[in-house]
Amino acid sequence: MDPGNSSRTGDAAGIAIVAGEASGDILGSLLIKSLAEAGLSSDFWGIAGPRMQAAGARSLYPMETLSVRGYVEVLGSLKRILAMRRELRRTIKAHPPRCFIGVDAPDFNLPLEARLRRVGIPTVHFVSPSFWAWRPKGIERVRKSANHTLLIFPFEEALYAKAGIPATYVGHPLAHALPEPDRLAARQMLGLNPHGRYLALLPGSRPGELLAHADLFLGAARILADRHPDLAFLAPMANRETRQLFETALYKTGSEHLPIRMLYGHGHDALQAADTALVASGTATLEALLMDCPHVITYRVPWLTYQIMKRKALLPWIGLPNILAGKDVTPEIVQDQATPLALADALDHLLGNPAAREAQSLEFALQRLRLKRDTPRLIAGAIEPFLRR
Repeated sequence: MDPGNSSRTGDAAGIAIVAGEASGDILGSLLIKSLAEAGLSSDFWGIAGPRMQAAGARSLYPMETLSVRGYVEVLGSLKRILAMRRELRRTIKAHPPRCFIGVDAPDFNLPLEARLRRVGIPTVHFVSPSFWAWRPKGIERVRKSANHTLLIFPFEEALYAKAGIPATYVGHPLAHALPEPDRLAARQMLGLNPHGRYLALLPGSRPGELLAHADLFLGAARILADRHPDLAFLAPMANRETRQLFETALYKTGSEHLPIRMLYGHGHDALQAADTALVASGTATLEALLMDCPHVITYRVPWLTYQIMKRKALLPWIGLPNILAGKDVTPEIVQDQATPLALADALDHLLGNPAAREAQSLEFALQRLRLKRDTPRLIAGAIEPFLRR
């Protein structure tokens, strides 16, 4: 597969880039725009989602192939993923880019970066693997794979400095890009009642997450709807596939009578407009923090995956608001404890307790200050030396 040649003088085969899921697609699109704003425009190609493609990247393979969660679940797609990585590696070597940028997806990107680095292609990894949460030796994989790492969480800077690994803390791109939360403006934009009560449901951006969580989320919603007849629900879906899966779950569980407004995209708007939210662990928990939406975190995975994760875990939390704060900020109800009743009770506490919501909001405001930097300038400054070679 030929990535083609850039029309830009001296760009050779441009910049190769790989993102593996919706959150990486957001980060990748912001990176592409950051380089363009700094006058470092290039021809981006590799594996890209719709946002990166809208920013100008060309995708040689569907990003959805990499959007598989869990240790056990990936086995069904492993052969196809490995074949895709081999093909991509051959393509990159045949058309050497100015540099390769791996956006998150460490299990796919770090081995690829290591092979490319050995043949002289500069590599940048955007978003540190969460070795601080799961894999104590994971930082050594980064040392072997990436010439430079872009960090998005403030506590990572000291860890990389101590290990002697080149890295730059760029702040979190979403903290830079998203406006300050404005609940009334978000409700007006979505055409919602400014005085209504809304709860956002974010069961996950990947099909596997949606299948694991849809019945659970809808079960909690049914309990809350019975308790609070005035409560309405917002359900932003990341793509057409997850929307179809959620609609199927609505009818399968007898939840079609619920006052749920499904949104195509608009995840940030839904979180900003809602009084509270039920969120599947992942990037969406950080987005809820940035949008100042008090929330409850949940997650379910197959039994074997959970046993592996439990043994690898180094921290008592899975939600990013709690990890960033280093303490319990948002309730986490996971695996066997995650029942519709348990989730409904936790959400009920937030809905009926202004002090509980305010406590989350105060911590969210503090974390937003720590995460907000001039991210585009810092990204461009870190990558520019590799593009000037």
